Amino acid sequence: MPNKPRLEEALDVLRAELAAGRSTTTELTTRAVWLALIRFGRQRFDTAAIPDSDGLLFQYGTYAFSGRPMFTVDLTRQFDISDVDGEHDHYVQVHCELRYEPEPALDALGRFNSWFFHDTDADLDQWFVTMERRLELLLERVPFEIDVYEEPV
Repeated sequence: MPNKPRLEEALDVLRAELAAGRSTTTELTTRAVWLALIRFGRQRFDTAAIPDSDGLLFQYGTYAFSGRPMFTVDLTRQFDISDVDGEHDHYVQVHCELRYEPEPALDALGRFNSWFFHDTDADLDQWFVTMERRLELLLERVPFEIDVYEEPV
């Protein structure tokens, strides 16, 4: 469908959503990032109209990926990439990671993850509402760091 961006444009679409309405002098709050992710999550891309071809992953926990522990919220869009015969080849994930200094209230949240897949009977708006409740402690905060990237998996 011509209205749908190509998968190769997903990272640029996410970056544009994060930049929308933001002045160069303001830092992004978690709420602003979350609203950008909702817009990005609603945008449909040129994928096969089958379950598992376009998914959203919401996950968090305290991890030491960069050497020191950080509370990390990882908001990911995953696309199925098929080979020339239409068979699954690999996935491409577009990540928006928000990192916060660890503190007891955040550590107490533990680890959590939840998937949503387009082209299923699941309700996207209800999934967003449920995931936003998990962000309550963070919505008004400015993350210590935001990392936006794409990777094949």
